[in-house]
Amino acid sequence: MSPAHLHHRELDDPSAFSGLLGLASGLSMTVGRGTAARFVADLAELSADDRVVDVGCGPGTAVRVAARRAGSAVGVDPAPVMLRLARALTKGSVRARATYAEGTAEALPLPDGSVTVAWALSSAHHWSDVETGLGELRRVLAPGGRFFIVERLSRPGARGHAAHGFTAALSDEVIEAARSAGFSDVARSEHRPGRRQLVVVSGHRAP
Repeated sequence: MSPAHLHHRELDDPSAFSGLLGLASGLSMTVGRGTAARFVADLAELSADDRVVDVGCGPGTAVRVAARRAGSAVGVDPAPVMLRLARALTKGSVRARATYAEGTAEALPLPDGSVTVAWALSSAHHWSDVETGLGELRRVLAPGGRFFIVERLSRPGARGHAAHGFTAALSDEVIEAARSAGFSDVARSEHRPGRRQLVVVSGHRAP
């Protein structure tokens, strides 16, 4: 697979997540997400000094986990119904540290250098242009900030829902793209925090 395959990956139409169907989809996405959300927060070693962006936040499960540990967390998603659900589910003291904004990985609605941690949990396989998305992660990260792309490890040739993830070959391409985007210490690792095998591509923005 050549680097060209990183461009123009299939992007779900946000209009598909609308009305009662979108609400049902959003609620279904809250089931079982806590384990993966806590896993990425542990992996990032969040502290009260961190400012987090969750790219493709869906109903906001990982945003709420981040907001409990970090100074602030913002969730970005292209689907308005997901953002409405995320806001409705964000309650109590977490609400003061969690915000949500409409946007895509390729055009994050955040200022330059405004976050210290950027992650995408089971959403990068929907990005329309991975290289542009990585460039946006680098733009919004402060010097020394870190990024984590977490995906289900998929088998080559998988179909349907099983294909929603990264193969080992694709994750290796993302590593090369991240290095080209200017990230340092870029690495791939595999984990099983729950029932699914996950692949993580991570790195730092150079100081």
